[in-house]
Amino acid sequence: IVGPKQNNIDVRSLFAGPMGPIYFPVPFSVVAATMSFEHLNEGAREVGDAVLRTMRVKHPSYVIGYRIEVGGQVICFIPDDEIEGNMYDVGEGWYERLVEFVDGADLLIHDSMYTDEEYPARVGWGHSTFAQSLKLAEDGGVRRLLFFHHDPTRTDDELDAIVQRMRTALDARGSRLELGAAAEGVDIKLEK
Repeated sequence: IVGPKQNNIDVRSLFAGPMGPIYFPVPFSVVAATMSFEHLNEGAREVGDAVLRTMRVKHPSYVIGYRIEVGGQVICFIPDDEIEGNMYDVGEGWYERLVEFVDGADLLIHDSMYTDEEYPARVGWGHSTFAQSLKLAEDGGVRRLLFFHHDPTRTDDELDAIVQRMRTALDARGSRLELGAAAEGVDIKLEK
């Protein structure tokens, strides 16, 4: 099990926490599976034929985004990220590093929970707007963007309308960026 530390709490303790006596009657020490734990904060590693790069993104907890390079394709997955705002200690030049991180990706799946109108009431919650994700994709020369981490109160029809507004804005600028909303159970085939 590989993941980032949260403050000074190691991955094993984070994983075992929900299996503590308050939540679960069986002690973590008697789990039959053989498990090993490793920390993965920022950095790069090879996994088979793939190169996995990680970068800390903006969220109240320590969250990383993933860049997977395999077979000449690049997929970036950034599940929780508040692109704007200065409430997170991520260092100087963070946005520029983020643009470089997604640079040239064939597919970017990015946290896009709020509209621009909803965002001011949710600053500091750790999530981006559709427009912020779109700007990141354009700044990074991404080929295809899927909005992800949808507000659970939003209906499919509302989400479709937001995606259509974003497409209309792209068309007006003459952008070639492909755009959509991530959906469960959909297979995505990337073509060069």
